[in-house]
Amino acid sequence: MVMATKTSTAAGISLTSVTLEVNDLAAARTFYRAFGVDAYVRLQTSQAPTTGFRGCTVALTVSQPATVDGFVGAAVEAGATVLKAASKSFWGYGGVVQAPDGTIWKIATSAKKDTGPDTRTIDEVVLLLGVEDVKATKQCYVGQGLSVAKSFGGKYVEFAPAGNSPVKLALYKRAALAKDLGVPADGTGSHRIVLGGATDGFTDPDGFVWEAAPPAAKP
Repeated sequence: MVMATKTSTAAGISLTSVTLEVNDLAAARTFYRAFGVDAYVRLQTSQAPTTGFRGCTVALTVSQPATVDGFVGAAVEAGATVLKAASKSFWGYGGVVQAPDGTIWKIATSAKKDTGPDTRTIDEVVLLLGVEDVKATKQCYVGQGLSVAKSFGGKYVEFAPAGNSPVKLALYKRAALAKDLGVPADGTGSHRIVLGGATDGFTDPDGFVWEAAPPAAKP
């Protein structure tokens, strides 16, 4: 389960951390270090039952196909399973892998040709939550203080970055997200993700859990 922490600001919540809940903490640390994304997620142990699609993915946007291939290759070498082989599409070039802990990662670029060698540089990280009612869940988060950066009716919503998190938050229809990732939409149990950055913890309409941000350290 990916956990996000909610931080208090005058405007409301702010996504400050994404925590993946994993069965084997040591193995997950080794995988994410080899994959090259350990700076973007936190890890904690959980044995909460979960089956099928967990309703979310972490998407990496990079500059060119060679970098997509570099991240996909690193993930597979470290033990990930390929859900969608990297390939060209109308939108660019990308692939989807599933980490040994079950978290699904999408790596993509809008470019269709390389301009140089693989840089292993990440331009943007987006946590995509698959939800049943995009408009209703959007209103939940707007009510919590997030600002909408992009909105496409009841299909997709992206919130403006807030706080110091390197990860953006976005909403997508659950069935459409599962189709895009190449997995069945069915799933039960824990999302295995926790979001951090709220004044008080809460759970959104689709069961994604936000935790209160820890108090600021005293100088």
